[in-house]
Amino acid sequence: MSVSSECTQLVQQESLLFERDYKKYFLAGETKPRHIGEPYLLHHAETNRGVLLIHGLMAAPEEVRPWADFLYSRGYTVYAPRLAGHGTSAADLAQKSYCDWVDSVNRGHNILKSCCEQIVVAGFSTGGGLALHQALTKPKEFAAVISISAPLKFKSISSSFAEYLDLWNSFLSAIGIKSMRRDFVANHPDNPHINYHRCPVRSIVQVKALMKKVSAALPTLSMPALIIQAGDDPKVEGGSGRKIFDRILFPGKTYREVHFHLHGIVRGEITLDVFPEVENFLTRLTW
Repeated sequence: MSVSSECTQLVQQESLLFERDYKKYFLAGETKPRHIGEPYLLHHAETNRGVLLIHGLMAAPEEVRPWADFLYSRGYTVYAPRLAGHGTSAADLAQKSYCDWVDSVNRGHNILKSCCEQIVVAGFSTGGGLALHQALTKPKEFAAVISISAPLKFKSISSSFAEYLDLWNSFLSAIGIKSMRRDFVANHPDNPHINYHRCPVRSIVQVKALMKKVSAALPTLSMPALIIQAGDDPKVEGGSGRKIFDRILFPGKTYREVHFHLHGIVRGEITLDVFPEVENFLTRLTW
């Protein structure tokens, strides 16, 4: 299928939105080069099948670029949206909720619908949670869902107290005290050239709220699902993937665990284990 004028216009709108946010929230020493955060469409003219590919928290569309390139090489059109608050600075992200991220994904879905008839929604980390959310809230819109390393539960102790710290920060703001607020915690990313090095406390709260909603609805999932998890993930509880898989009642589900010591399994040599699983799953689909 050719790129329609509607598709071109929607892509341009997302690019302009990114340019606006990039300039508004640019922070020297934190904001990455513009190409890191730019959303992108890899249009394959010979197919009507597409993949909506969602990056993770504190990352950017560049995070899933190797995955996007792999899918494109296998004949799929791919659109990677930029989640609100990403690709700019942590100060921008601190102002966003998971509903804002859902809106970003919805706009990406509209772009892909304008040039593809059949779509799979996929994502990594928080993007995996958002992919499941899309599949649960719009079950007739997707042929399948792929979730890699979705954070059903974090490993860090600090994440356990995020809600309390967020409430404390809000209380201090209400009484006009800013000096005692702790709005960010340190992040030690696998991809420092892509990810923020500080994480808004509010963002952790938002991810947990998203995953709580997703977890509760998983038994109603009504499409094929591929769940992948790194067994030695240092950031996401190792059992998260299996728990997500077990809560899905739909028979067309697949679980794969890879042995790796980092959270990021959609970049680098580990993709030689991960991406073939994705390809096998997509090949088995009844589109």
